[in-house]
Amino acid sequence: MTGAFLALGACSAKAQPGRRSQRGTVTQSINGTEISIRYYRPVLRGRTAFPDVVGWGRTWTPGADSATRLETSGPLEIEGKALPAGKYSIWVIPEEKDAWTVIFNRTADAFHLSHDESQDALRVQANGMTAAQSVETLQMSFPLVDADSAIMQLQWGTFVLPLHIHVR
Repeated sequence: MTGAFLALGACSAKAQPGRRSQRGTVTQSINGTEISIRYYRPVLRGRTAFPDVVGWGRTWTPGADSATRLETSGPLEIEGKALPAGKYSIWVIPEEKDAWTVIFNRTADAFHLSHDESQDALRVQANGMTAAQSVETLQMSFPLVDADSAIMQLQWGTFVLPLHIHVR
């Protein structure tokens, strides 16, 4: 019976197509605080990220399938505003001409279309910029890390959104 059950499991796993948006994680330690981001990485496949894939003014999680999740072992200051230690989903409201809104929501595990504003822990404004090189697959990174601060960055296509983080 066990052999038949294992064979059935192997068949059903093979029958499922591969995930188009692969899971990514990035972790950074800053001044003793661990920051970890877990997300599914959508691919442009010839499209333009903004406004074609994600429309201006639309609340969006920077990822696919599930909301992007940030976990921090200690309190952070993001763009000068306090975020307590904990787990959060990240949401973004892209704007064509104004600063973008970045939201850290207390519902850490959420479907990518299920933002509940009543659970927002922090909202900050950040200005995006254009990169010289395009990134086909959405990327979260920490391109600059110092003793007690860092830049957490989202890049997709030629759009880059840096967030300034400070750890006390």
